[in-house]
Parts: sequence; structure tokens; C-alpha cells
Amino acid sequence: MKKILFMLWLSLLSMPFMGIKGGAYLFLGICASYGLYIFLANTFDRIKLPAVPFNAKIATTAAIISALILPFLMKDYYTDIAILAGIYIILALGVNIVIGFSGLLHLGFAAFYGIGAYSNALLTTSLGLDFWSALVLTLPLTSLAGFLLAFPSLRLRGDYLAIVTLGFGEIIRLVLNNWDSVTRGPNGISNIPSPVLLGFEIGRLTHYYYLVFGFVLIAAFVVKRVQRSRTGRAWLAIREDETAAESMGINTRKYKYMALTFGAFWAGLAGALFASKMHFVSPESFTFMESVFVVCMIILGGLGSVPGVILGSLILVLLPELLRDFQLYRMLALGVGLVLMMIFRPDGLIKKS
Repeated sequence: MKKILFMLWLSLLSMPFMGIKGGAYLFLGICASYGLYIFLANTFDRIKLPAVPFNAKIATTAAIISALILPFLMKDYYTDIAILAGIYIILALGVNIVIGFSGLLHLGFAAFYGIGAYSNALLTTSLGLDFWSALVLTLPLTSLAGFLLAFPSLRLRGDYLAIVTLGFGEIIRLVLNNWDSVTRGPNGISNIPSPVLLGFEIGRLTHYYYLVFGFVLIAAFVVKRVQRSRTGRAWLAIREDETAAESMGINTRKYKYMALTFGAFWAGLAGALFASKMHFVSPESFTFMESVFVVCMIILGGLGSVPGVILGSLILVLLPELLRDFQLYRMLALGVGLVLMMIFRPDGLIKKS
């Protein structure tokens, strides 16, 4: 019954774009497709298929090699989208530490993203530092912001924590928008220089792609190693049952501080890469919807799963671009896809480990 209601709901949503007749045809088509799916599923259940071996190391190596050769096969436009996807992967990995590993509902992560971007922009344009020198200062500054936010917010749990972090995100956005003497307000900061490595300016899209890809590999490796460490296991224990974890001797407050600080570190890195890539930052890039967008990535891919976060980030960044020719339908398709995920794969595409 629930599935039939969902199909009817989807058809009703499509009527403003396709008309009553188009919505009816869509409903019939979905019903027929679902019936065919049930028939094929029952048929294959009766047939014993040989197991296909899966080697995670081989799959990871193949994915890395494919990513390395992609810029030679893509146009500049798609390379630009791939760079943006890489930045979002780093940001989503930071959010996954807080929400996926520790179970802390944080809805203001765009604030750390913005702090990282503006710190890099101000240090490079106002103080004349290069990208790498600015990054050395940006990452501790963003981590410190995460640590300071933990003091008032970690006294709360659940929905109350979400409200406090949401408010923090809005406060940072308003500060960026109104502190004209420093952030230049709504006009933003422009002329942010490109990174320079060993005397070579990383200005072309292909070169910047490999810079971001290198940081994605580092972030994924470090986050995965931390997840398997004693600290990662403590985070997972807090996520499953904070009271039980505390009764077993885990200092939950300390590990929560560590989670917010470590997550903010990666958000700062993503912000610095975003600023140097765009050569311009403004408060409009760090709104509440940006936080929601990143949370959707980790929910889609799988909370607590590093490969799932990468997959979810790629899907939510690339899918709207692939559907750009269907401007009226792409947000509808995105919303329907998330609803389908909640119905059929509530744990995400790749389950948490």
C-alpha cells in the first residue's frame, strides 16, 4: 500500500510539468516497471547464480587509475565539475566524522567551510601569503573554531544540538555578510591567487584537478585510518549509545571535542581549496542549504562509510549537471531519488562499517 501511495504521489508531483494525462501515463509506467521488477526478482531468486568475487583493494586501485586518466578524456567543463566534486568529498568526509562516526547531528558545517575559505582569501589577498603558507594557518584556525563551538553545543543532544549548530552557521554567515571592513560584505573577496608548487602555478583546470585529487586521497586515507583506530572505535561507541559508552569508561566529552575539531579541519581544507579554485568568495556560498546538501551526501552514500560518502558526493554533484538539459525536472528527480533511498536503502548505498 505504501509503495502504491508513493507512485501516486510521484505522479501528482509531475502533473504541473506533464499535465494530467502525462501524470496518469507516468503512474501506469511506474506500476508496470515495478511489476516487472518483482517478476524478475522472483525469477532470479529461483536461479542460483555463481558468486562474483569482489576485492576491495583491486576496486580501489581501478578507481584511482580511472580518476588519474579522466582529465585527458573530458572537456574542461566536466573537469571543472570533477574538481567541485572532489572539494565536496573532502567536506563530506569532515561532516561524516561528526554525524556518521560520532552521531552528533550538526547542521551548521557550512560555517567551518566558510571560515576556511575566508581565512585563505584574507591571508593571501590582505597579507600577501601564498596558498601553502595560508593553508598552514587556515587549518588550525578552522579546527580552533570547531573546538570552541564544542564548549556550548556538546552540553546538548539530539534536536537541541542541531538547533545550536544551525544557529552557529547562521551567525557566521551574517558576520561574513556584515563585517564590511574585513570580509567586504556581500561584495566578497576577489583576486584570490592560485596555488604555486615548486615555482609552478597551478592555474589550469587539469593541474588543479590533480591537486584536489591528491588531497582527496590524503583525506580518505587519514579518515579511514582514524576510523579503525581507538579514537574511531570510541566515536562509534558514542554513536550507538552514549550512556553505555560512558559507563564503559570512555571519556565522551573528550571524544566529542575531538570529533568536532577533526571534522572542522577537513572543512577548512575544503574551503581553502574552494577559495583558490574560484578566485572569489562571498557569503552566498556558505548558507544553511549548503550544510543540508552535504548532509544529504553522507545519508545517500551511507552514514559512517568512507566509500559511501565518496559515492554520495559524486552522485549529488554530478547528477544535477547530467540533468541540466532537463532544468524543470532535475530537482524533482533529486528529491524523488532521496525518497526512494529512504524507502529501499535507509542505510545508504554503502552500509556503515
